[in-house]
Amino acid sequence: MADVMGPDLISDLPQSIIESILVQLPIRDAVRSSILSSKWRYKWASITQLVFDDKCVPFNNDREVVERSVVKFITRVLFLHQGPIHKFQITNSKLQSCPEIDQWILFLSRNGIKELVMELGEGEFFRIPSSLFNCRKLTKLELSRCELDPPHSFKGFVCLRSLNLHQVLISPDAVETLISRCPLLESLSLSYFDNLALTICAPNLKYLYLEGEFKDICLEDTPLLVEISIAMYMTDDIAEHFEQSSNCNFLKFLGGVPNLEKLVGLIYFTKYLSIGIDSVHLPIMYHNLETIELYQVNFEDTKEIIVILRMITSSPNLKELQISGSSNIPVAVDAPDLDFWEKGCVSDSALCKLKTVKLSEMGGWPHEIEFIKYLLCRSPVLETLSIIPCVFDMENNLKMLIELVKCRRASSRAEVIFIHE
Repeated sequence: MADVMGPDLISDLPQSIIESILVQLPIRDAVRSSILSSKWRYKWASITQLVFDDKCVPFNNDREVVERSVVKFITRVLFLHQGPIHKFQITNSKLQSCPEIDQWILFLSRNGIKELVMELGEGEFFRIPSSLFNCRKLTKLELSRCELDPPHSFKGFVCLRSLNLHQVLISPDAVETLISRCPLLESLSLSYFDNLALTICAPNLKYLYLEGEFKDICLEDTPLLVEISIAMYMTDDIAEHFEQSSNCNFLKFLGGVPNLEKLVGLIYFTKYLSIGIDSVHLPIMYHNLETIELYQVNFEDTKEIIVILRMITSSPNLKELQISGSSNIPVAVDAPDLDFWEKGCVSDSALCKLKTVKLSEMGGWPHEIEFIKYLLCRSPVLETLSIIPCVFDMENNLKMLIELVKCRRASSRAEVIFIHE
């Protein structure tokens, strides 16, 4: 047959090249390559990356049938596999908690696993077996909708560089211990955690993503952080905890991250940073910080304004600023303290590198207008200042537009753009 069809060049390629071809295919197609010829029967069995998504088995309207097929397929692939497995990923919405997961992870722990991603479908949380903590070569771990309980004998993942926990049931102490025992950790993502007070010790951490109900967050040993994104959800208990706190949250969270390049704060983050800020001098400068994004800022709370002002004046190389106001500001604001802008708490520092500003959900309230004036008169290289007004109060929007037309600008090129969405 080879003489008729020509030489079989692909089958004679080195195994490493064949493997690089097979890993680009969906796992189902890679396994089906075994029917090509006797030479190909077990070519797939030594690939080091196994990814099982929603397409790894044929579609069926019966969820239970699909789930049984997925379990059977994964078990068969692992049974026939030869050699190390560096990446094992399950992102299958049909698969739920099943006893076979324990066997799979035990098998992986004995085959040099480096990247493990487990994202099952909606349903009962599955419990991660203790054999996971024997995967000493792990460099990436992503877990979703599961229970995680590190044993007391656990010494850490000494090679782990990326940790992502989404809707994971784990005790607060165990989270902190897990993080502190990953000395090479560079990227950390924790989402949908409830009522958590968290202290992070990770000397090599560069990227931090947090989302959930956090009572407190302390970055104790994170000098290399370059990017932070955080969303804080508010409950009555957490709000009461905030009111009773006397510590300076700004210093606890941002007092030890001098290499920060990008900061994104969503949902109550500015409120959190404002606790205790009025009585503390900030000794740190953020020379690498070029992008700041803060959302749902309450401009009627002067402490939140202080947070913004101290951030931008402590960032001499800031280039891009995005801020959204809070829709919770009342329709009638009683006698705002506009003397605030004449007091010593407002720095005269120029924003020498700031080029782009985007302000959204602006209602035309007095402090918002004063903040915009502050930016315009202290940004000598500003190019665009975009304003997306809040749609609920057109009268205030018109007043804001009139005020801005009269405002002095430090940059002759500064363009103020009023956008109606």
